[in-house]
Amino acid sequence: MDLELTDKVAVVTGGSKGIGLAVAEAFAREGARVVVGSRAETAELAAVRERYDVGFVPGDLSTAEGAEALVRAAVERHGGVDVLVNNVGATEARGDFLAIDDTQWQRGFEVNFFSAVRASRAALPHLLAGGGGAIVNLSSINARMPFPAVVDYSAAKAALSSLTKALSEEFAPRGVRVNAIAPGPVRTPFWTAPGGFAETVAAQAGTTAQQAVDEVVPRQWGISTGRFTEPQEVADLAVFLASARAANITGAEFVIDGGQIKTT
Repeated sequence: MDLELTDKVAVVTGGSKGIGLAVAEAFAREGARVVVGSRAETAELAAVRERYDVGFVPGDLSTAEGAEALVRAAVERHGGVDVLVNNVGATEARGDFLAIDDTQWQRGFEVNFFSAVRASRAALPHLLAGGGGAIVNLSSINARMPFPAVVDYSAAKAALSSLTKALSEEFAPRGVRVNAIAPGPVRTPFWTAPGGFAETVAAQAGTTAQQAVDEVVPRQWGISTGRFTEPQEVADLAVFLASARAANITGAEFVIDGGQIKTT
């Protein structure tokens, strides 16, 4: 299936690892000209850049300056922007709501919500000038299924889902589609890296981090398929939503969680 993304300019925030890296590579494979923003370039991103036309802009995307610099670099390099994927995000397990101070709440919203606000604000004039395009926001099932252990992250992702609806309503008549993807657990460094969330679950369950990912979490969290989502599966959905094949899809949120959420 030709997704008609050849030579389209795709900006991906937080694209140095995990879902963002998979998204950047997926767009590049489709022939898009990709520009990735993140704090630092990883070895994995460097390997992708050796094979495809992928630019890299270092910066803090939780700031207005970082978002603006990323979009500006894409426009200077390629002449415009056709697609924005707001992927940047981060969290850590919280032990107690009462222990989360204002600085942690503010940081959570800066990274998980305001990064998308700022990148969208920087990119939209260029999307409109080019006759339209697409924004894909990476939300989370925590937006509708908030866990106490990540209460600040859940609230920020709920705000991102709401932003998706608002932007889609305002800009669809002008040719810009805005959709969101809400993954459940995905096999990324957030879970699998040393010190990652899998180790936290494993310590509670009295097992190994590998068993936590492969067995404990899918079973205890009710993932119907019995496994985590892979980053490439999220990336494939992002590429489709940004393509002309999804030309009349906007304001939608697509859950990809292996059946973890049981209600609509």
